[in-house]
Amino acid sequence: MDILDLDKEYWDNRYKNRETGWDIGYASPALIEYAETVIPKDASILIPGCGNAYEAKALLDKGFKNITLLDIAPTLVNQVQKEFGETAQIRIICEDFFDHGEKYNYILEQTFFCALDPILREEYSNKMADLLHPHGILAGLLFNRAFESAGPPFGGNKTEYQLLFQVGFDILIMETCLNSIPQRQGSELFIELRQKKTTSPA
Repeated sequence: MDILDLDKEYWDNRYKNRETGWDIGYASPALIEYAETVIPKDASILIPGCGNAYEAKALLDKGFKNITLLDIAPTLVNQVQKEFGETAQIRIICEDFFDHGEKYNYILEQTFFCALDPILREEYSNKMADLLHPHGILAGLLFNRAFESAGPPFGGNKTEYQLLFQVGFDILIMETCLNSIPQRQGSELFIELRQKKTTSPA
C-alpha cells in the first residue's frame, strides 16, 4: 500500500464507515496495569492514535490527571470530544502525530505503531524520543507476528524492534506480553523504553 493512502482522509473514512476492526471495545489490560503500577498520577501522558480512547477513560477512573489524546481523524476526535466534554484532566488534539511538538513524561502505545506504513518506523522512533522529556518512557504493545494480508495492521518482530529503538532509547522491557487480550495472546510484545537523554555538543 502506498504511504499516501494512510493519510487523514483514509483514517477519517474508516471511522465514518465504522471500519474499525482494531477496536476491542475496552482498555488494554496490559496498559492499565502498567500505568497503575508505574506511572505517577500527575505525570503527563500522551496517547497517540487514541481511537475511541478506552485507555483514557480507564486512566481517568484510576485518578490520572494529565492525559493528552492525539488522533488525525476529525470524525473520531469530534466523537471523543463529545464524550469527555470539558473534563479538565484530558486534552484532545486533532493533529498528525509527526507534527506534534509538546513534551511528555510517558507515551502509551496501543495499535498506533502498527497502523503506520513501515517506511515510517525510523521516523516514529525518532519522533517518540523527541516528544519525551529526558529519560521519559514509551510503553505499550507491539505485534510480534506477521500478517498475511496487506496492512494496516503491519507486523514485525523483536529483533527488528530492538534494532529500531536502540538508537534513541534504553530498552528496559521488550518481552512477550502476559496479559494480552485473548485474541492477541502470544502475538504481542510489551515494551518499556526509556528515552536516552541527548546533550548538545560543547
